[in-house]
Amino acid sequence: MRPALAELVARAERLHEDLELESVREWKGTARRAIGYMPIYVPRELIHAAGMLPVGIVGGGDQIEIIRGDAYFQSYICHIPRSTIELAVTHRLDVLDGMLFPSICDVIRNLSGMWSLLFPERYVRYVDVPQNYDAAVGGAFWMQELQSLREDFERLAERKITDDDLARSIEVYNDNRSALDDLCRARSERPWVFPTSEMYLFLRAGCVLPPEEHTRFVRAYLEEAPRESERRDRDHSRIVIRGTFCEQPPVGLIKTLERAGCWIVDDDLLLGLRWLTQEVPVDGEPLRNLAQAFLRHSSATASRYEPERTKGNALVEAVRGTRAEGVVFCAPSFCDPALLDQPMLVAALDRAGIPHTQFKYAENTGQFAAIREQAGTFSDSIRLWSGA
Repeated sequence: MRPALAELVARAERLHEDLELESVREWKGTARRAIGYMPIYVPRELIHAAGMLPVGIVGGGDQIEIIRGDAYFQSYICHIPRSTIELAVTHRLDVLDGMLFPSICDVIRNLSGMWSLLFPERYVRYVDVPQNYDAAVGGAFWMQELQSLREDFERLAERKITDDDLARSIEVYNDNRSALDDLCRARSERPWVFPTSEMYLFLRAGCVLPPEEHTRFVRAYLEEAPRESERRDRDHSRIVIRGTFCEQPPVGLIKTLERAGCWIVDDDLLLGLRWLTQEVPVDGEPLRNLAQAFLRHSSATASRYEPERTKGNALVEAVRGTRAEGVVFCAPSFCDPALLDQPMLVAALDRAGIPHTQFKYAENTGQFAAIREQAGTFSDSIRLWSGA
């Protein structure tokens, strides 16, 4: 690997493995504040406009052993709340001045209440996003929520968030999403140059870096990766993965899919970083612009309300738009939103004649032999029979 690319990838790996949030501590110093948030979507623009750093918290992955965290939750729920509690009670998240828990599922709702009991001195808020997308109903509700968050962040930051502050932050995040869109598009076109197992590390860096720095980091990778002359296309199948929007799979699982003959050309990894699918207008009333963007231009996912008659349309479009040949559902074990959504998505794929397979994982999964065998068989079947 070329030295410049190797340096970029090494930095992305360090950020991914930094459970102590040292990069956040370095940015914060003694005067700044940092606000953590769980997946999926929170209005990071408001945090940024207050001069604070939004920090994405996605559990401990396969890097920590959960001891105390298992005492707080049942065994029949997903893994991410237990590892997040483990990070908190072992003081790895002490750098955070507050936590936001967006509306994903009942588990995250309960985690927000538990957080309030464990850390009564810290700011905690459950962000209840609208599920009614009528501007007069859900739009009015979301405007009130955004204004309430704005007031909270003003108190935490001890400064006013002006409309100009917010407009500048909207512009910063528009630029960041544009860079991520370019990265996803480049990966879709040449997944051997931008393998998802590597691209994911650069996506993940957006959880801890200031957005301006993350944008530069992603664009540096976009410029450097194509210069790596040893990367070649292989006889792989092009696939879309779904189910990874909240609890993240270990990087080893993504590498396993690639080694099994699958080029991942579209995904829902860390979907909150690219939740809005169009630019938010900078002109006009910024709070209203953010609210309208959420209502009109949100990504399709299991934690967002969508009429049953349209369920799966976005997935079929993603398959066709990326020239994918199949879909792999890899949802975390016990993820109610993903697993309840899956039958409707499967029905849409069946109607469209798109092959699919499915398995489950946990963020600390360490053995991938069965997954590799299943993914390899799926890829082989696509290459053998898709043109029959």
